[in-house]
Amino acid sequence: MLPRISSYNLLTALSFSFLLGFSFGLGMPCCLALFADYTIFENRGRMGGIVFLATNLSAPLITMLPTTDSLVSHLIPPVWRALGLIVLFLTKPSDFVLEKRKHASFEFVFSNRSFLLYLIPWLMFSLIDGFETVVFGSILELGFYDFLRIIGAIIGTVSAFVSGVMSDYVGRKRVVIYGFISLGLAYAVIGIAPENLTSWYFYSVIDGIAWGVFTVSFFLVLWGDISSDSASEKYYAIGCIPFFLADLMGFLFVPLASIPANAAFSVASLFLFMAVLPLMYAPETMPERKIELRRLRKYVEKAKKIREKYVEKGAEG
Repeated sequence: MLPRISSYNLLTALSFSFLLGFSFGLGMPCCLALFADYTIFENRGRMGGIVFLATNLSAPLITMLPTTDSLVSHLIPPVWRALGLIVLFLTKPSDFVLEKRKHASFEFVFSNRSFLLYLIPWLMFSLIDGFETVVFGSILELGFYDFLRIIGAIIGTVSAFVSGVMSDYVGRKRVVIYGFISLGLAYAVIGIAPENLTSWYFYSVIDGIAWGVFTVSFFLVLWGDISSDSASEKYYAIGCIPFFLADLMGFLFVPLASIPANAAFSVASLFLFMAVLPLMYAPETMPERKIELRRLRKYVEKAKKIREKYVEKGAEG
């Protein structure tokens, strides 16, 4: 939630941007690491989906705040942040969490093969998304583009929760691969028929689903899984860089926005399919034993229901 600035000079704007970016960059990895510490493999995806669902559902409430320069509108942001700090100070890690948090250097993080095999596809997607955002802005009417973004945001909110739950049952790797493949198909569709409105609606739906998958997986779940036996702040700090790098690359890609839409979307589709290759060699971050145990438990519960059903029929006969 950003405070409203009615009038400011360049120095004020730069100072505000620097302080906001510094505080966000410093605090975000620590907060995400706390999320990893207080969740386990079996519920990390589900809890991540709930976090994004609650966050996105609260966004419309923020937009309904007073837009005037009243005292209330200026007090809401600091009060909101103060409440967050109070909750943070009251949250104390258990002895088990403190014992688990072994030091991890940046060199150690980058030497982690699993981390790199998931980071590379995430980086490729972020760069492609930054480039395609510029292309969309140059070929679509502003109102229609905003409408597609709203559709994607609504679907992404639901997808974040569903994909989080799914990743706890079938594993993280499979869900992420599904996201890349589906988004690659969506880019291929609009590359073939960019003049067809149906293809754009199809892309918007798939893009929302994919963003729901990627936000939960690459912001909350994967880096916590990979750093399960060490402190995860550096994992999250590096893992979130591609998302912010995409906006910067978008500005650098502005001169390329005039290339034909078919070529831009075809290239995006090709690179998204290429991004799947590192994932094929990436290990599943959720222990296979836990996945099999969950499947076995589900199978046993289903067998019990079938047995009870036949027992009741036998008793009636």
